[in-house]
Amino acid sequence: MYAYIVGTITEIEPTNVVVDNQGVGYLIIAPNPYIYTLGESVKMYVHHHVREDQDTLYGFDTKEARRLFQDLISVSGIGPKSALSILASGKPEQIEYAIENQDVKFLTKFPGIGPKSAQQIILDLKGKLDKKALEINVNQKDEVQEALIALGYSPSELRKVLSKLDPALSIEKRIKQALQMMIK
Repeated sequence: MYAYIVGTITEIEPTNVVVDNQGVGYLIIAPNPYIYTLGESVKMYVHHHVREDQDTLYGFDTKEARRLFQDLISVSGIGPKSALSILASGKPEQIEYAIENQDVKFLTKFPGIGPKSAQQIILDLKGKLDKKALEINVNQKDEVQEALIALGYSPSELRKVLSKLDPALSIEKRIKQALQMMIK
């Protein structure tokens, strides 16, 4: 089992990168290969996936992304390809937030994830994800909610928009995003 590979990016393809480590080139499938540049020294956190017909390395820029990938492929009906498409299109914090808040609409925006798959992800992973990232989002949500209440919005108005806010944004930007949704 590999935890990570440190080396230099020698090739970048649409689905993978090659990391040279002491003369050995590791072909690593990555959610976003183009975040890397040729010649860049990297530490890629990898998941070694073995099946009877393939032996594959999947690489991620953070431990959190790798952990979420491993959580996603543990869900019935979600394979590495679907998990990669989810991670390629969203940030781990956003995905975890959507799972914890049962946001099927957010999860179905990813390629290959329909309503049934989204509901299965929520069923299998809700309450089991990294609590540290979620606590940050909950604390920010409370601050956003308090600011909007101070501006005169009612709790019923807030319920309609708070779940739609991008958890990766700063508190100030989330307040601005909420205000824009309220006006529409």
